[in-house]
Amino acid sequence: MIDSMPAADVANAERFERLGLAATLQAAARTRDEFADWLRQFFELDPIRLSDLVLAINEALANSAEFAYGATDGVGTMDLLAWHDPGESSITVLVADHGEWRMADTAPATRSRGRGIPLMRALSDRTAIETSTHGTQVKLAWENVGRRSGR
Repeated sequence: MIDSMPAADVANAERFERLGLAATLQAAARTRDEFADWLRQFFELDPIRLSDLVLAINEALANSAEFAYGATDGVGTMDLLAWHDPGESSITVLVADHGEWRMADTAPATRSRGRGIPLMRALSDRTAIETSTHGTQVKLAWENVGRRSGR
């Protein structure tokens, strides 16, 4: 789990992080857009691959914002940490919250809900989800992501 701390605004070719974000859909959307800008600035990605990365992290952030703190009265926090490994030519993204995992059977199934996790799995090369009493951590990874020349 990423320990929450005051919001960090770190973005360079190796690292992008937003820590201690309010777990709201507005913060998720803003962070998604900032992450997309980071990808465009530093990495060689075709439009489809870029869209895959952005949509997958949007799903992870939206899940934290919508579901992690449903059992509490206040707004919790969520963290996003992304890093590029030049040796592996990969990007790994970690989205974490400190809320409670909601089991699939605790809400009625509808045709319009419940597609976020399968979508994250389909859009990333590797997906891992860890849940505990201290929160949820979603780890997404993509291979063959090169840096832009001169960056």
